[in-house]
Amino acid sequence: MNAVSLEQTERLWLNAYLPGVPADIDAGIEEYPSLREVFLEHLHKFRERVAYVSIGTEMTYADWEVQGIAFAAWLQAQGVKKGDRVALMMPNCLQYPICLLGTILAGAVVVNVNPLYTARELQHLLKDSGAETLVIFENFAHTLEKVVAASTVKRVVIAAIGDLLGTFKGAAMNFILRSVQKQVPRFNLPGAVRFNQVLKQGRGQTHLAVPMNREDLAFLQYTGGTTGDAKGVMLSHRNIIANLLQAKAWVGDQLDQNQQETNVTLLPLYHIFSLTVNCLMFMCLGGRNILIANPRDVKRVQMILRKERFNGIAGVNTLFNGLLENKEFCARDFSDLRMVIAGGMATHTAVAKRWKEVTGLPIIEGYGLTECSPVVSISPIDISRMREMEFTGSIGVPLPSTWVRFVREDGELAELGEQGELQVRGPQVMQGYWKRPAETAEVLDAEGWLSTGDIGVMNELGFIRLVDRKKDMILVSGFNVYPNEIEDVVALHPGVAEVAAIGVEDGVTGERVKIIVVRKDQSLTQEQILAHCREYLTGYKVPRFVEFRTQELPKTTVGKVLRRALR
Repeated sequence: MNAVSLEQTERLWLNAYLPGVPADIDAGIEEYPSLREVFLEHLHKFRERVAYVSIGTEMTYADWEVQGIAFAAWLQAQGVKKGDRVALMMPNCLQYPICLLGTILAGAVVVNVNPLYTARELQHLLKDSGAETLVIFENFAHTLEKVVAASTVKRVVIAAIGDLLGTFKGAAMNFILRSVQKQVPRFNLPGAVRFNQVLKQGRGQTHLAVPMNREDLAFLQYTGGTTGDAKGVMLSHRNIIANLLQAKAWVGDQLDQNQQETNVTLLPLYHIFSLTVNCLMFMCLGGRNILIANPRDVKRVQMILRKERFNGIAGVNTLFNGLLENKEFCARDFSDLRMVIAGGMATHTAVAKRWKEVTGLPIIEGYGLTECSPVVSISPIDISRMREMEFTGSIGVPLPSTWVRFVREDGELAELGEQGELQVRGPQVMQGYWKRPAETAEVLDAEGWLSTGDIGVMNELGFIRLVDRKKDMILVSGFNVYPNEIEDVVALHPGVAEVAAIGVEDGVTGERVKIIVVRKDQSLTQEQILAHCREYLTGYKVPRFVEFRTQELPKTTVGKVLRRALR
């Protein structure tokens, strides 16, 4: 192949687009001034359909709208104004889409919170975001109790598993969870109000429409920080709407909106991938989402799906692998399944091959990141030929209105077929990092090019393949883990002199965290370090391996630990 830069190719990947997929979407997005219009259009259009199913209980699009408006009215009655941050700390449950909708309708900003956060992680997020309202599932309220006094939170809403399941079923589920399974630790949060009471109050109050435009902030989506703490990615209404329209254009008219599609929602809706693909994109298609609160409990997942027939499923390598280990799942009828999408982490070839053998469908991989709302690229989707397709390992081609280029280490543009850091430009690229202009400037230039830190290469057909990732970031089951955060926590232990965190390959999760420790106290044990980590880190961030060294760790001339020398 002759040497040619991507700037000379004029989006050669457009040749890979299926007929009907446009090169560009309306970047101005005149049709939708804000996400409010997106929500209301589709909630009205599909009002008779079921939007979500959770623990056998259905919520229609009409119910979703009514209860979302009630939550918005309650927020406004509490003094929540345009631009205020509302934190949502829940697993996949019916309360989440209600609170999401209500927050947007109130003109506020959604701050998604991983419910498995430790007190330390939660305290940072609440303080950094300045959220004054928090909706939290009662299973995790004890974590909030430890930090609420040091936060800006003024209003706490407590949600429970039985809130929307009906009087008898709801009471039974709450009793089982609280008294039988003991999954709700005791907590004391004076002034907190229950979710059902909030909806009851909201239904008696008036929701006032708030002037919004597409440049207003819609989400503060937290992602791992290079300095150790998570940082908020500012995603505007325009960013999210653009990615929705890009995804809709990609699918085109292959999905008939007159025939409702059912999708299995394995990934948590608070995660940007599931938020955009499962919650928002499927809403625009009038889809029905089966909410799975704990996808790692494969037996429970199979019980939920036993009587269900579904058309789509989105997940990550670890979840697909877990489902394939369940004999009952493998034995089910997959004739209704039409689309399987993977993202978040690399899909292992062995898992993809076995998935095709079991289901008859390939896994279609895409690529995205929080800073891009999140989807950047995906393989062409031809549903009529899906069962003839095979897994390629490619992350596909850029979406409409998306530009990519690859930059070499010397700062020059890479030639076609040459490796370089992937940079992205498009309407889905974030506004920046919340209150971090210096970190924003490090990754986002004046022309709108976002440096992803991922190393990739594009072939002559426009397909992208990733060959390396961010040099230090560790990817555990699709979740970003930044070594600095791990090292900061481990270094707090008085028995540690030095520490470095790296990722090591794992056949199930993609990678696991390993720490290399130089002891200050020679009696320090692996068990003591891991117990310390569990107190301050979410489970997937806790190191799986601990290595002790007697000599100091390798460093640069300015004293920075050389992680690459430890891999």
